[in-house]
Amino acid sequence: MRASQQPANGITTSNPIGIKHIGDPFVLHDQDGMFYLYATSSRSGFKVWSSSNLKDWTEHPNCYVATENSFGYKDFWAPEVIYYKGQYVMHYSARWKHNDSLRMGVAIAQSPAGPFIDVRDEPMMDLGYAVIDGHIFIDDDDNKYFYYSRDCSENIVEGRHESHIYVALLNESLDRIISEPILLTKPEKPFEILSGPDWLWNEGPFVMKRNGLHYLMYSANCYSTKEYCICYGTSKKPTGPFVKGEDNPILKYKESQVSGPGHNSVFKIGNNFVCAYHVHTDYNHPSGDRQVFFDKLYFDGDKLKIDGPTVGKMITWT
Repeated sequence: MRASQQPANGITTSNPIGIKHIGDPFVLHDQDGMFYLYATSSRSGFKVWSSSNLKDWTEHPNCYVATENSFGYKDFWAPEVIYYKGQYVMHYSARWKHNDSLRMGVAIAQSPAGPFIDVRDEPMMDLGYAVIDGHIFIDDDDNKYFYYSRDCSENIVEGRHESHIYVALLNESLDRIISEPILLTKPEKPFEILSGPDWLWNEGPFVMKRNGLHYLMYSANCYSTKEYCICYGTSKKPTGPFVKGEDNPILKYKESQVSGPGHNSVFKIGNNFVCAYHVHTDYNHPSGDRQVFFDKLYFDGDKLKIDGPTVGKMITWT
């Protein structure tokens, strides 16, 4: 994670943030101090919301719009954007026209609000199976790593549909993998099979590094159930092996208040780590209709913690 180090200047927020009908929020704190929130948000591409204070948001509906030359034609999911070598690079999931299978795409723009244009008219990689939820981590040695979920729609293990998380090296242009993918995690812990037993998930990877330790955050259980949750594992290497925390999940539903917190990203303002994630808009009717929450992420020794989910609590980022 490469984040802006600009001060927060006493920004105050509370949940819910106010952005609804989305999924999989990712926040870029740009060089100019503005915040850009990307999310699963449109049938034909992605919207982005911009803000200077995390409270007042401007919607940009045409951040990325698929064209007849795009490889994907529906199921545009989980966009992530980084600023790299003078331009903004987006990785996203979509369903391939060629075979109706999920793949990863790459698009670039000169502005964080877009418009993002596809690098090519085909997926960034074709491994012969469905992939979603791409995430980039650039390590201290400048090696680029691409994390993704092998989607459960086509990954059947002993009769179960399972989503697994993998990593591979990226090229310098961030648009191709250049190594064989390595399996990092799969759903196997009791807290990861609460919405099973026939469909199981490890998805939504996000990687941080602190004091030489790599933290792989991910979500478990079905996104449309209240048990969807945020978990993590640690490793001394970006390629694992990752050991899942004994304190998992670190963010889960709160009875009668918050349902299905998951698919998070992390950004930094001032001295604070902010965890952006989605929850179900209607607690009593979990579904794909989700909204954005922000809560504090912190470390307790080598353990990763999230102070949440909070509802209505005023949080000041200093």
